[in-house]
Amino acid sequence: MPSSNPAFSRGFPAAGNGQYASWGTAPQQTYGGAPTQHDPYTAPSPYAATSTTYLTMDDVVTKTGISFLVTVLAAAAVWAMPGEAAWGLALPAVLVAFVVGLVISFKQIASPVATLAYAALMGAGLGAISEAFNSIYPGIVMQAIIGTFGVFGGMLLVYKTGAIRVTPKLTRWIVGAMIGVLVLMVANLIGGLFGADLGLRDGGPVAIIFSLVVIGVAAFSLLLDFDMADEAIRRGAPAKFAWYIAFGLLVTVVWLYLEILRLLSYFRE
Repeated sequence: MPSSNPAFSRGFPAAGNGQYASWGTAPQQTYGGAPTQHDPYTAPSPYAATSTTYLTMDDVVTKTGISFLVTVLAAAAVWAMPGEAAWGLALPAVLVAFVVGLVISFKQIASPVATLAYAALMGAGLGAISEAFNSIYPGIVMQAIIGTFGVFGGMLLVYKTGAIRVTPKLTRWIVGAMIGVLVLMVANLIGGLFGADLGLRDGGPVAIIFSLVVIGVAAFSLLLDFDMADEAIRRGAPAKFAWYIAFGLLVTVVWLYLEILRLLSYFRE
């Protein structure tokens, strides 16, 4: 099942080499004669030790937890900087994290170094952004964090209980909604540069409705990410692929957090 998350949109790569992982062996080729007869005594023992470590749910949970922890620690470190020194780090950190994220997505890098580097950079940006919001609207960051993990936990519960099943039709709807949201964001940005703001980010009723839609799309994207992780486990992806899954989940959760933070600021105004 394809995922809307850019980190999960191109299949299951072999860990770190940018190629699709394969499971099982291809049939033996023969040239100019009958197929080679299979000798059962030369086959490897099913009890023999193997160097391949396959992906498990414990791997996904552990690597995702580590990635979130690095993000939180980086955010806390930036927030703890004296004065307004951290504010200057927001834009550079987010831009570098964006570039790193694109490289990880398109090259399909399943590496702890790449994922944790993205987590640290994005955490630094989030720390500065969160401090700025919290200085204007005291307590808003804690509310956004609670809201984010509440949505995350709720969508995980919905997925695990099967209340909403990830089907091809649902996937198409979510991907279409993501494309529509992206187009509207770009149009609003370009319109604002030419004095024709669409009102999607001005804090008014239209902006509130738009933020609610974006939060809904991000929440449903989590379902696709959960399903992709399960699919990777079923297909026998290498254990290292857990770092790639952790990166994808982190991308969605950060997007969800920022949109909830923005929505809460509208209500504060």
